[in-house]
Amino acid sequence: MLAHIKHKSGDYQIDLSKPMDISISLKGNESNVRAWNLDAPLIEPHTEEGFIGKVSEGASVNFNDISFNPHAHVTHTECLGHITKEGYSINKQLTNYFFLAELVTIAPEKYQNDFVVSRKQIQYVIGNKKCEALVIRTLPNLKEKLSKKYSDTNPPYLLEETAQYLVDKGINHLLIDLPSVDKEKDNGALLAHNAFWQLEGKKRTLATITEFIFVENSIEDGTYILNLQLAPIENDASPSRPVLYKVLES
Repeated sequence: MLAHIKHKSGDYQIDLSKPMDISISLKGNESNVRAWNLDAPLIEPHTEEGFIGKVSEGASVNFNDISFNPHAHVTHTECLGHITKEGYSINKQLTNYFFLAELVTIAPEKYQNDFVVSRKQIQYVIGNKKCEALVIRTLPNLKEKLSKKYSDTNPPYLLEETAQYLVDKGINHLLIDLPSVDKEKDNGALLAHNAFWQLEGKKRTLATITEFIFVENSIEDGTYILNLQLAPIENDASPSRPVLYKVLES
């Protein structure tokens, strides 16, 4: 089914029958992706005296309790409430859900003892393209990203100047297939987060960062309409399901 999207930069046509889900699902076992030294999430039947919420155990319904951390266990979208004293909620800050997006693939480059996404790399892949959202797929792009244990591995991250460049380009929604846009252990500096939300200037309250995505290799770099779906939870971050729709040539 074809749909026409009216956007401030123009009109776009997409095929709603061909969604490309770039989220990682939550699983209540050791195969789940995780970071920040947390244990695996739990999905288990609710139990109380005389009741086990599982049909195979005699209950009339399956009735599970779920315990997880959105930042550590699943694709999630966060707002500036992630790093501010003020209690900004992603459910309040994100009120539009369709954006013009550019998908790019980048091999993080060596920087001191780390690997990073640099400003010049972003400049090269974006060029003069205009978009509201940037989706970054990093290389190598292996299936192990779906179950990787990132704790104490010092994954790649964005430099502060990279995040500032995204702000300068007018990109309001950043999506990346890493556990964080910042260095795993930086003594709380969070330079890329701070730069992207401009906490030292006019705060970008509508800007979002989505981490722990996974973009299949079969999805080509290019221009898409992004549908950024999230669970309506009053928190700085919520599990999310970003979905891409290829922009069709008119």
